[in-house]
Amino acid sequence: MVLSEGGGLTLDEVQRRIRATYGAKDAARGETATFLWFSAEVGELAAALRSGDDAELAAEMADVLAWLATLANLRGIDLGSAFERKYGGGCPGCERTPCLCDLSEKP
Repeated sequence: MVLSEGGGLTLDEVQRRIRATYGAKDAARGETATFLWFSAEVGELAAALRSGDDAELAAEMADVLAWLATLANLRGIDLGSAFERKYGGGCPGCERTPCLCDLSEKP
């Protein structure tokens, strides 16, 4: 799974890079503390969405992805495979691409 049309990193590469850089620290921190950091980053992403600053928004999105990759690494979950299983056939609700679910529904 490629993250950008310009040939960016795959989810597997993101997970490997995060594991190589922070794996020992992440293991020592554990899942609970890691989830708290992930949650804090989601809050920072919300603030960046409100501010309208695209550079800050991009940085916070990268942080959220990094902490999500950390959680996946700690649990031994391959994000690319998980994404493909859930979204590989289109919308999980209506099984269409593009999604035809009502906007009030969460697919």
